[in-house]
Amino acid sequence: MESIAAAPHRGRPREFCTEQALTAALRVFWSKGYEGASMTDLTSAMGITKPSLYAAFGNKEQLFCKALDLYEREKMDYVGKALAEPTARKVAEHLLRGALENQTSNCEPRGCLGVISSVACGEEAQSIREFVLERGATARRALVARMDRAKAEGDLPSHVDVEGLTSYLYAILQGMAVQAGAGASREDLERLIDTSLAFWPGD
Repeated sequence: MESIAAAPHRGRPREFCTEQALTAALRVFWSKGYEGASMTDLTSAMGITKPSLYAAFGNKEQLFCKALDLYEREKMDYVGKALAEPTARKVAEHLLRGALENQTSNCEPRGCLGVISSVACGEEAQSIREFVLERGATARRALVARMDRAKAEGDLPSHVDVEGLTSYLYAILQGMAVQAGAGASREDLERLIDTSLAFWPGD
């Protein structure tokens, strides 16, 4: 586990685990969003000083990008697994139920970090918003390609608008994230998933 020396403190520098510090920063960003997370919030949660943060991770924007990388590796791995499902409906169901598990975990903040941060609107957060939206666009292109393949294979009816279907699925996923952040129960979100899948075209 990588560690780095913190700012000098009466002799030998104190070491801290960069992985644990980044995990702590992720929870702050996930709970408060990019704009809502102050440097004091971050350094307090990470257990380090501002100079140590800058030395190990760069500025706040660079720290967020590293935290988002960690979030996608650890919390969004179900997306890649969903795309490997044999049918379009199973892809959709795996995505929705994976999001459900993420958003209703008792040990994590609620809502989706990407959705929370993509609605940031201050001048400071504009580059972060663009960064998050581009990450989302990459994932969306992969999902469109998977639905195109399903249509070509006859898994989806020939009349289906793949772009529209993908937008529909994204709207459900984003709506779940917003509702989870607002305190919706697991049961509420499960009903939303079941209802959404009931309207899915094809088998």
